[in-house]
Amino acid sequence: MPMPISTWVEVDLDRFARNLERLRALAGSERELLLVAKADAYGHGAVEMARAAEGHGVTRFGVATLHEGLQLRAAQCHRPIIVLSPLLPAEAEEAVAHGLEPTVADLDLARALSDVAQRSARPTRVHVEVDTGMGRTGVREEEVVAFLRALAALPGLRIASVYTHFPDAEADDLGFARAQLGRFAQLLAHLEALGLRPPRTHAANSAGFLNLPEARLDWARLGLAAYGVQPSRADAGLALEPVMSLRSRLVQVRTLPAGTPISYSRTFVTARTTRVGVVPVGYGHGYSWLLSNRGRMLVGGRSAPILGRVTMDLTMIDLTDHAEAAVGDEVVLFGEQGAESLPIGEVARASETLPYEVLCTIGKRVTRLYVRGGAAASMSTLVGEREAWTQAATEYLRERAHAAALGAP
Repeated sequence: MPMPISTWVEVDLDRFARNLERLRALAGSERELLLVAKADAYGHGAVEMARAAEGHGVTRFGVATLHEGLQLRAAQCHRPIIVLSPLLPAEAEEAVAHGLEPTVADLDLARALSDVAQRSARPTRVHVEVDTGMGRTGVREEEVVAFLRALAALPGLRIASVYTHFPDAEADDLGFARAQLGRFAQLLAHLEALGLRPPRTHAANSAGFLNLPEARLDWARLGLAAYGVQPSRADAGLALEPVMSLRSRLVQVRTLPAGTPISYSRTFVTARTTRVGVVPVGYGHGYSWLLSNRGRMLVGGRSAPILGRVTMDLTMIDLTDHAEAAVGDEVVLFGEQGAESLPIGEVARASETLPYEVLCTIGKRVTRLYVRGGAAASMSTLVGEREAWTQAATEYLRERAHAAALGAP
């Protein structure tokens, strides 16, 4: 049967595994990898990526919310799960019951966790973020000693790590990040002198890991790099491979005369006879409205400019120079097609945002197709997974690979 999917992201699990292996080698055997799986693993699918990561050197996972942690536990993820953003005291019960490891920055949450841990006889590991310059969450440097002493006095809690976070480890000037790291090192030395140094420390996000080797402490918190998107200015000599591509297929192709307005507000009017393709993707899928009249897609391995406004469900592209394009043909919104590439960084710049947001905003109406060894390993849709659809996807992938081998896009 033909693949019954009009729009999907392909998540290449082989590329993901290679990225993790390269990062693992750079980290060295003395450090552990913490995979950041928040925001549904940056849109890739938290459960699927956590399962794929377990065999490639990842020892623990990071999430941002209680429910993200519960989702991984429900999927039988038994590795340590650190909640990197603050929880409310009302969430302490569920966090302890499911063995999550919260980050604590205030004693109200710490006391709530302690109470639950004692009542349930479940000792709970907690982590403390030190705000050395991010200015978002955490404990201020001058308050850390008093906070750790108060935390250590609460029964049922175990301080597992102290960490900090960089706001601009991808900047051209890394002076601020290096100053942060220097102050953090001084703080850790002071804690050690007081007998308060925690078992583990960490500072490096993806950019910090790649740009500041001295920030590779006990753990590396890897997000964007693991998913194959190079942080700006990163120069660690790693050939990271983008794991995700966004793809669709033409659902209508027609020829319109000169003077025809295209899409809402008539912001584009054809200046010539124009072959127009309709792509079933819009801002309702997470494809930015800011790409209106300025973005492009790939069809047949060549660029096709966006015409007019991106709408909620559909976007029009110029196929005048694509005489062979037909309904059902593949369209790439970011990723590779044949020898051509449309990088996510380009899409992010045209959307006036970051690759993070492009990845995270792709909605659940977009099918996730997980690929391993050139075949469909699994599929996530709004209505679940059907074996026939997965088999059809495998046939589609094989036909596409065969065409590429023959030189077609």
